[in-house]
Amino acid sequence: MKDFLLLMHNDAIDSQLANDGKAWEDYFTLLQQSGGFAGGSEIGAGRCFRKKMSVSDELKTGVALQANSDHLTGFIRLRVESMAAAEAFLSGNPVYEAGGTVEIRELPRD
Repeated sequence: MKDFLLLMHNDAIDSQLANDGKAWEDYFTLLQQSGGFAGGSEIGAGRCFRKKMSVSDELKTGVALQANSDHLTGFIRLRVESMAAAEAFLSGNPVYEAGGTVEIRELPRD
């Protein structure tokens, strides 16, 4: 089995459907019945940070750069056989069904 993350983006065309509590309840029931569901959560507001790096003495190094980060709204962790198996869980996902982006990422084992 492999681990995958489904990352829901904040770009759904139909925001009402993407945030429909009943649709999410039905989707999580489907996930739990599949045996592949390994957790997940809504993601709250946050910030992005990147250390400024420069080879020039004119720019300071080590200064944190901040920006709002609201493009990700939630994640679901799956434990399934393959990327194709993870993709099968797009169907019924309220964000996906509402025309939004659901990014799938494999979690490699080190």
